Amino acid sequence: MIETLISSKTRIKLLLKFFLNSSSRSYLRGLETEFGDSSNAIRLELNRFEKAGMLKTCTEGNKKYFQANTDHPLYREIHNILIKYIGFDTIVDTVIERLGEIREVYLIGQLSNGLDSPVIDLLLTGDIDENYLVNLIRKAEALINRKIRYIIYRNDELPGIDWKQFETKPLLLWSKDV
Repeated sequence: MIETLISSKTRIKLLLKFFLNSSSRSYLRGLETEFGDSSNAIRLELNRFEKAGMLKTCTEGNKKYFQANTDHPLYREIHNILIKYIGFDTIVDTVIERLGEIREVYLIGQLSNGLDSPVIDLLLTGDIDENYLVNLIRKAEALINRKIRYIIYRNDELPGIDWKQFETKPLLLWSKDV
């Protein structure tokens, strides 16, 4: 659906990369390798986003890193559109709100890196009935046409989570405390 509104595949990839997870940052050659697109096409889009103030930059050595400008007035709206595009809003409505004893839900995997994927990887914390979760996930998968994989950490396992094992910082999607 988003492809109808935004015709540039490179632009869509950059939006997902930077606006889905605001902690995601990258440089031109890294994006070229990650996306498999030409550096010229990526550079043009990065320059447009930077000129519009949607991306901020910093230089480390000879690399210019790009990251979403979370202070931009449209950041939150773009983020919310991408959440709906991926189907997270449906996951929250269909799965998370019905589980009861869930504490937090994080996005991990390719999507947390800003790469579109047919698979959504989630990390769930809390005391969860896994059989009920499986039924809810099946329903959500049918609604969003994506596969959902998950890892569960029970409340007593929370102190033992090694957050450094994740390539990109997991993106908090939902919290009982929020």
